[in-house]
Amino acid sequence: MCQLLGMNGNTPTDIMFSFTGFATRAEEHQDGFGIAFFEGAGLRLFVDAQSARHSPVAELVQNYPIRSQHVIAHIRKATQGRVALENTHPFVRELWGRYWVFAHNGNLTGYAPRLHASFHPVGHTDSELAFCWLMQELAKAHASLPPVAELTATLRELVPQIAAHGTFNFMLSQGEALWAHCSTQLSYLVRQHPFREARLQDDDISVDFSRLTTPSDRVAVVVTEPLTRDESWVAFGPGELKVFVGGEPLAV
Repeated sequence: MCQLLGMNGNTPTDIMFSFTGFATRAEEHQDGFGIAFFEGAGLRLFVDAQSARHSPVAELVQNYPIRSQHVIAHIRKATQGRVALENTHPFVRELWGRYWVFAHNGNLTGYAPRLHASFHPVGHTDSELAFCWLMQELAKAHASLPPVAELTATLRELVPQIAAHGTFNFMLSQGEALWAHCSTQLSYLVRQHPFREARLQDDDISVDFSRLTTPSDRVAVVVTEPLTRDESWVAFGPGELKVFVGGEPLAV
């Protein structure tokens, strides 16, 4: 099973603690990794078809001072499409003058949507195909960038059409919000004041967030499997779509 990591904050936040714990899971998922993070309207994307445990690109990322409000990362275990750079998540497209980032965990069978607009896959994964179809249908449903609540309502209509073909855990962001959908397994937490120390689940590393934050900071972290052993993670329900803005889930 692939691994997903998403972050949405109300201020640019250091992602390295979570990414370090996330990257350890590449021991069992060695078919590539990627991370995308927004800096204002811009986007930095790092992908490699090598394992995050051995990739020089992963080493570069771990030494890069990433501070972002919106991050999506993925560790791949290939189900469809060979191990290659073009099949490595996250995938990126432009719509309404915004970058959109998407990563998927799961397997879709018998999925062959008709693509007739400007969104077509470069690689050969069911994931990129689903992303292209979502972008196409969003563009058909809205003439310009709508508010987050309207986008969420449209996604709630579209996502079940894809999820009917198999496992469709995914994360999606356009640099304002983070959408996360669970077919089988996702959890999230919100870190906010009063901050405390947290220890990674898969490594003997801990961080005291009270030393690195201000009382107004808030960040939501969404993962396939909880990253820390001493924080209260909330499991998604099957079929649940959540949207996070400003570091917290919205009730839409």
